[in-house]
Amino acid sequence: MSYHHKQLEPYWQNHWKNKNIFKTTEDKSKPKFYALDMFPYPSSSGLHVGHPMGYTATDIVSRYHRMKGYNVLHPMGWDAFGLPAEQHAIDTGEHPSKVTYRSINNFRSQLQSLGFSYDWDKEIATCDPKYYHWTQWIFSLLYKKGLAYQAEVFVNWCPALKTVLANEEVIDGKSERGNHPVFRVPMKQWMLKITSYADRLLEDLNKLDWPESTKEIQRNWIKKSVGAKVTFSIKNNDSDKIEVFTTRPDTLFGATYMVLAPEHPLVNKLTTTHQKEKVAEYCDVTSRKSDLDRTELNKEKSGIFTGSYAINPLNGQAIEIWISDYVLMGYGTGAIMAVPAHDTRDHEFAKKFGLKIIQVIQSPDKNFEIEKEAYTEDGVIINSDFLNNLNVEEAKTKIIEHLVKNKIGEQSITYKLRDWIFSRQRYWGEPIPILKDSKGNTIRTFNENELPLTLPEVTSYEPTGDGKSPLSAITNWVQRKNEKGDLEFVETDTMPGSAGSSWYFLRYIDPFNQKSIGDYEKLKFWMPVDLYVGGQEHAVGHLLYSRFWTKVLFDAGVCPVDEPFHKLVHQGMICKDGAKMSKSKGNGINPDDVIREYGADSLRVYEMFMGPLTQTKEWDDSNLAGVHRFLSRIQRYYLSDDGKSLLNNEPASQQDLKILHKTIKKLTEDIENLSFNTSIAQMMIFLNTIAESQCKNKEILGEFLKLLSPFAPHLAEDLWFKCILEEKMLPEDKNYKFVSLENWPQFDPSLTVDNEVKIGVQINGKHRGEILIPMNASQDEAVAAAMENANVKATLEGKTIKKTIFVANRILNFVAV
Repeated sequence: MSYHHKQLEPYWQNHWKNKNIFKTTEDKSKPKFYALDMFPYPSSSGLHVGHPMGYTATDIVSRYHRMKGYNVLHPMGWDAFGLPAEQHAIDTGEHPSKVTYRSINNFRSQLQSLGFSYDWDKEIATCDPKYYHWTQWIFSLLYKKGLAYQAEVFVNWCPALKTVLANEEVIDGKSERGNHPVFRVPMKQWMLKITSYADRLLEDLNKLDWPESTKEIQRNWIKKSVGAKVTFSIKNNDSDKIEVFTTRPDTLFGATYMVLAPEHPLVNKLTTTHQKEKVAEYCDVTSRKSDLDRTELNKEKSGIFTGSYAINPLNGQAIEIWISDYVLMGYGTGAIMAVPAHDTRDHEFAKKFGLKIIQVIQSPDKNFEIEKEAYTEDGVIINSDFLNNLNVEEAKTKIIEHLVKNKIGEQSITYKLRDWIFSRQRYWGEPIPILKDSKGNTIRTFNENELPLTLPEVTSYEPTGDGKSPLSAITNWVQRKNEKGDLEFVETDTMPGSAGSSWYFLRYIDPFNQKSIGDYEKLKFWMPVDLYVGGQEHAVGHLLYSRFWTKVLFDAGVCPVDEPFHKLVHQGMICKDGAKMSKSKGNGINPDDVIREYGADSLRVYEMFMGPLTQTKEWDDSNLAGVHRFLSRIQRYYLSDDGKSLLNNEPASQQDLKILHKTIKKLTEDIENLSFNTSIAQMMIFLNTIAESQCKNKEILGEFLKLLSPFAPHLAEDLWFKCILEEKMLPEDKNYKFVSLENWPQFDPSLTVDNEVKIGVQINGKHRGEILIPMNASQDEAVAAAMENANVKATLEGKTIKKTIFVANRILNFVAV
């Protein structure tokens, strides 16, 4: 009988939906399991086959825990505010909500066709006013706690898109969407003070079950540095000073030049007349580079001399002040003291521009040449006056005491982490719930009973081009009178897409609560998320912001936990012809096409069988077809060509019981460890073993369907109905028992231990057969069994056995002539 996936998959999906069998339960007497996918942005292009990789993994785990008796929360929703929808609106005039909800409907349909056991009653969309009511409420909380403020900062400004972009939206100096030039310009923005939580964000990584690589990315992004702030005066300039932060104050005598970030506020003041044109040109080029281009990707040092000099506060030496793009305004003070003898970047810069190199730490290698490379190890201080002969740590302590005493510096801690730029100058985002006066000063946040502050209808979605949102042109929305009759003005910047995604995992728990972000007792029951699966590309964006918001809500007594995600797993990519699947590359495969030809179960099982979940895999149609044949073979083993059950109640052999209980044990352990590919391999071994023994025992094969159910739920459900259920009620009947809700099988440990072993028999080193003998059998027992093997007997006939070589439980070899 052929595997008619086109009929049976929609059939069972419809019954699951009508019976709402995956509805979240909250039985406090049972344990809970919260499985979460990073919710998708619903693009018009829909899913490709890379998307279901993580979704299938969480679905298997959710189905498994449901069968284990857990309360399971397995929701899905939509990260629905985004620039693509707004760009579509600008291009076509169609409201962003229309293309967004059209895309949501398509995504939902695609996900439902894959048989995922989501509780669709929990569905949310970040662009829904009922949802962003509470996003705005959280912003108000941040503002009242002093964690939201406005400041003029350098931002990634894209003139073509007429909006500010996040760092992750800029690639090689161009916008990720549209590939337009992006410039670093100063602009007044709303900021969130994530730096106030830097220490906790750093320290609490230690209590998370996350990939170490992801934790390290966050550590490096936050990067706590302990050192000193040092003040440098400027030659022939008594009004200005340059402050630097350094982790190596012990090397201050070796500072031979200074470097300012091109955006530093003193650049114009310090640039002499004959350098003005060159400096302006250099700063213009730098404004087109992202921070990544200027640091990690910056292999070739560049810079320009301002024409001015600073004074080294320790020795009074005049040192040149340069500008270079490898110094960032967003880190430290935007200025550095350069010690080329002991810093690789500074050394490269000094060599390129012929600047002085003074060694102040002695290398134990007498042949070390400081002109050839920087010395970056510990050692004894030299050429440093009162610091000479001290080790590095002693010198740090003494120099900081000196800086403080002489009022030219202080001990300091700084972070690489910068405050979160939270403004966007566009329409399709959450309005920021702030009222201002006519001068632009903040008066207050919107009160809770005034929320949500919803988006108005507009005639044009295009930003103004001068840094203002399209909302600024809607006078009757922006302006409103207070109780006294005074005009107040609504903030016209909107929030970034990352706002709604920073707390959505909380809203799933209680999505229709109109009084708070969620009932505290419900949040306490479900949080934290037990398993979160998604891409590593969100390591320092979404994952960091979510941790920050959770901690703020915890401190406010609104959320019962201070970390949102207990266990995090990054699924690997699926590649096609060696390249990552993407719309831009034109190599994406639509899951609808795969489902149409092979079925959802085949796609699910194939993606889990490709290899370990976290590894990158190559798509192969022939292997997909092989998985389809495996599922077809299962069906044929259960059903005759006319659709009748082939199972019976004949007693099962010990061998059949053993392979069942080994399979139960293997899958139980594998699913707990997310080792889905080896689970599928074990199910193949099970099928081969029982087919060899021709076992059709209903009890054994019924237990196997329970094991199959999380992986291939449609086929398992269909065979359960046709071959296992004693009461032949229909799925639509009230008390129908779905295999998806059956109890997970338990294994008998005694049946998972082998007491027999199959070993090979060789004659003169050539394989001649196999024998089944008791575990740890003696040589005599093995020889006796071998003599019962027809092929071995025939080969030995007429020969004399000169020697017998026996390795217990491994092999038997006869040397015969």
